[in-house]
Amino acid sequence: MSNEATGANARPAGADAGPLGYLALGLTLLAYGLLSTGVLSGAGAKDATTLTNLVGGLALFIAGLWQLRGGDRFTGTAFTTLGAFWATWSAAGGAGKNAAGLFLLLWALLALTLTAASWAGGGLLGRAVYGLLTLSMLLSAVATFGSSGGLLKVAGWVAAVAGLSAWYSATLALTGGSVGRLSLPLK
Repeated sequence: MSNEATGANARPAGADAGPLGYLALGLTLLAYGLLSTGVLSGAGAKDATTLTNLVGGLALFIAGLWQLRGGDRFTGTAFTTLGAFWATWSAAGGAGKNAAGLFLLLWALLALTLTAASWAGGGLLGRAVYGLLTLSMLLSAVATFGSSGGLLKVAGWVAAVAGLSAWYSATLALTGGSVGRLSLPLK
């Protein structure tokens, strides 16, 4: 008897790594964004290196592979590429400003592609996450090229809002849109 006939290869209906990916993306963007703003005294974006590598890089990449295996081309592509971004970003801590600016600009283009693709069915939250991510990376690239600390702080706040949007998206998915009697708005 083949494996298909016995169901040995069947995946459980709940085997969706989307919430994991959005939690990893949300946590990473929120930490990176808040640390970029200077809101925490004595801490900066470089302090998020381990988190961006392990949570943003590894967990996001694995969630993306899981989504691709399950046939979800959009979130699979988004999570694996963004996981690669965070792993590379954390490893390239000593890059010069022009190399870092170019890197951010190229990834802003990827985020723009994800934003465009999210309009095909990503819902309002998906468009918010990827649109804000695009804006944050673009602002970060310009700030890096121009050595503008003020613009980098603005980019950090935009990244933090993108992170909260991703986190909220995961919360909606994990709770089925409600927590107790409270119904969570927006999908």
